[in-house]
Amino acid sequence: MANTSLAYKFKTANIAIKLIVVNVLVYVLFNIIPWLVGLGSGTFSQYFVLPSDVIRFLQQPWSVVTYAFLHSGFSHLLWNMVFLYVFSRFVLNLFSEKKFLAIYLLGAIAGGVLFALLYNVLPVFRGTGVLLGASAAVNAIVVFIGTYTPDAEVRIFTFNVKLWWIAAFIVVKDILLLDAGNAGGLISHLGGAAFGFYYAKQLLAGNDIGLWFERLIDNVSGWFTKKPKKQKKSPLRTVHKNKKSSVRSVKKTNTATKREQQQRIDAILDKISKSGYDSLSKAEKDFLFKAGKE
Repeated sequence: MANTSLAYKFKTANIAIKLIVVNVLVYVLFNIIPWLVGLGSGTFSQYFVLPSDVIRFLQQPWSVVTYAFLHSGFSHLLWNMVFLYVFSRFVLNLFSEKKFLAIYLLGAIAGGVLFALLYNVLPVFRGTGVLLGASAAVNAIVVFIGTYTPDAEVRIFTFNVKLWWIAAFIVVKDILLLDAGNAGGLISHLGGAAFGFYYAKQLLAGNDIGLWFERLIDNVSGWFTKKPKKQKKSPLRTVHKNKKSSVRSVKKTNTATKREQQQRIDAILDKISKSGYDSLSKAEKDFLFKAGKE
């Protein structure tokens, strides 16, 4: 019963909560479990971190995405997830979950690409390195919403701070710390931030550069969605005579029911756009979940 409840809560959670759960589970899988059985934390993660070495990257190209779900320590994971949760609420109040996921994953890819590119072009990065962590993806979310709605505010303790102040602080901090160690990681942070800024500016100009990725998400999710089997039509036909009034009555009832259901869905979606998914009651979440499956 508990497992069923947890599965249901995960299905009905928003995309940010799902990403946080996935990141935590991956951390446990790649760090806690190997430690418990006496293996090094890099035993399995070496195949999913992003290497700067071109040959090794060609052997594991998936790492340009998977690196963003690995973390080097608990504090690394914790702060990324805190920022993801806080700023996801602003993004999801304005945009769909697919767009949020597109910003997140494309931000991770942008950070990974910049890391690999500079490691192989600039002479200051001699030798090889690996990249892991969700910071580039999280920075993309923070800078995106800080650029799209710069004057929106988040409350920190007893005072309000504008989103663009936080976005600017993160970028400036990463630039100033480039020569203080972990330059590769900071480069990826800046790559994600640059992507978030560019995406927001393009969206404000009416150009959605991530639309193709949302369609790709739809196509990939379609591979894992079971399509209902087509029912064979019966060769026999039943003819009803003199029942036009009853048929008409049934059609009117169905139409009215669908209209009422759609009105309730619209009201719930309007509530989400104003106050976020978390503002819904359990009944509203259940209704929306069931309506989505019909």
